[in-house]
Amino acid sequence: MKRLLLLLALALSITSCTGVDVARYADQQPALNLEQYFSQPVKAWGMFQKRSGEVVKRFEVNIVSRREGNNLILDERFLYSDGTRQRRVWTLTPEGQGRWSGRAEDVVGIAKGQVAGNTLHWRYRLNLPVDDSTYEMSMDDWMYLMDEDTLINRTRMSKFGVEVGQVTIFFRRQGAGVSQ
Repeated sequence: MKRLLLLLALALSITSCTGVDVARYADQQPALNLEQYFSQPVKAWGMFQKRSGEVVKRFEVNIVSRREGNNLILDERFLYSDGTRQRRVWTLTPEGQGRWSGRAEDVVGIAKGQVAGNTLHWRYRLNLPVDDSTYEMSMDDWMYLMDEDTLINRTRMSKFGVEVGQVTIFFRRQGAGVSQ
């Protein structure tokens, strides 16, 4: 039985490491520049779906940013469909060659990301509060710049290599011109 569990865990870890390389998007336009995109306030709308596809929570986020030396600080204020609120403050640090690291209070360790073309790929572990418990989830974020003001984010959330749900978020820079 132990051997079967070990093989299952190994198989899950191998399949969770495969996927698309962010470099595949290197030629995609418009090019994503994080400092430029977050140079003005951003409003976002999103939802969390269980693995079954059921939407269990919707939310809005207001994001303001500032520079502190080399760091880009993103102050995110969430309002969830159940009326609860949350704040997450990211400190993003450029590492060169499109690579970024990030820290936030509820992020375990350091988030690692890379920008290529119009795409940012982030990976990190997040302490996620659910009811009276907190779960450490692995987050696999893919963000795609659609135009200079619109960014779409799709996140795969997993625990022990097994997907538990997805988060979809649409970002829009405030003050952005809206076509009529």
